[in-house]
Amino acid sequence: MSSGDFRRENGPSTTAKPITETEIVAEFSHHDLTIARINNGSFGSCPKSIISAQQQWQLQFLQQPDYFYFNTLKPSVLKSRTLIQSLVNAADVDEISIVDNATTAAAIVLQYITWSFFTSDFRPGDAAVMLHYAYGSVKSSVQAYVARAGGKVIEVHLPFPLNSNEEIITEFDKALKMGKMNGGKIRLAVIDHITSMPSVVIPVKELVQMCRDEGVDFIFVDGAHAIGNVEIDVVDIGADFYTSNLHKWFFTPPSAAFLYCKRSDKVVDLHHPVVSVEYGNGLAIESAWIGTRDYSAQLVIPDVVELFVSRFEGGIEGIRRRNHDMVVEMAEMLVKAWGTELGTPPEMCSSMAMVGMPACLGISGNSDALKLRTHLRVSFKVEVPIYYRAPLEGEVNPITGYARISHQVYNTIEDYNRFRDAIVKLVSDGFTCAILLN
Repeated sequence: MSSGDFRRENGPSTTAKPITETEIVAEFSHHDLTIARINNGSFGSCPKSIISAQQQWQLQFLQQPDYFYFNTLKPSVLKSRTLIQSLVNAADVDEISIVDNATTAAAIVLQYITWSFFTSDFRPGDAAVMLHYAYGSVKSSVQAYVARAGGKVIEVHLPFPLNSNEEIITEFDKALKMGKMNGGKIRLAVIDHITSMPSVVIPVKELVQMCRDEGVDFIFVDGAHAIGNVEIDVVDIGADFYTSNLHKWFFTPPSAAFLYCKRSDKVVDLHHPVVSVEYGNGLAIESAWIGTRDYSAQLVIPDVVELFVSRFEGGIEGIRRRNHDMVVEMAEMLVKAWGTELGTPPEMCSSMAMVGMPACLGISGNSDALKLRTHLRVSFKVEVPIYYRAPLEGEVNPITGYARISHQVYNTIEDYNRFRDAIVKLVSDGFTCAILLN
């Protein structure tokens, strides 16, 4: 089934009753309603109807676990995998495995790459390239697997703020050339689809093609924030591996993610790091049973579409477009109120945007950014992550703090107005981060 067929059959449904604003509020009434939660990016959000559906899956297992294991689990996981295949336009359902999160997916890919060093396919000193902005756990995984196996890790240092994709492409090209100096080989490229902090939509298709042109052996796209946030077409992107979390922007409960592994002669013998009785039956089957545990977050994925997403005009694509438009509108409102600037142009934003904060707040390091985030949570009931950007030499009164704001369907304009007013008050009061205690 193609992604177009899936959308016609599942989202938006012609019979699903369109959701109202009152019903959206009810779906997220379990949130702490005293908090202006403009940080969907970190942990996502799960509607009440999906929590209820998850509980039904949990009860099915608890009522008769033996029957569930032998008769329900595998076909239900397959149904979820088939849905994901349609959403991301994979050629074959066997290319889709469901795992806990993008970190697990990275471990699967990096474990495979590591074995290539031990089997003499790769040589000590061969390189892996990744963005300096890569998510912390993925960067640590590359070091833990590739560097310990004898590989060299090259980080692509990107400027911030960013003005265009060309800046990213230029720096990535420099890193590829560095990796090939003196006859070097680049064995792996790890490319974010949307970087976490700072949040930037990366031109993945262009970077993947550059890797192909330069003879990079394997390409892994970390799209942890992507599904439900930007369009994903794994065939068009062209990477060997692609992962994304469904619990961030696709409304599943934590935690569920998929790993796409392009079917080819060179990608064989991948395994889940947790070895179970399914070892050797293919990665998708291995991942579907890693021992007794709660699989309900993976099984509820079709319910997300049927019970929630299909009730929005345009389905998940409509949600994505509206979230992008709203986060850009709110970001532009904030920078106008504070006299600052966006970290990227709107077209490089997803459902998240980087908003410059007034320089007079005195954000002078990562610890200041964290302390200010805590102060906003405790004193103003605003939940938003803050990125510290080290000033460049010679900069005068630079913006060193950027808030990463998100927009999801439960957010209201009042959430962003509260954040705006909190910062205006701090500036008016002469506040600086130096006032905050460790």
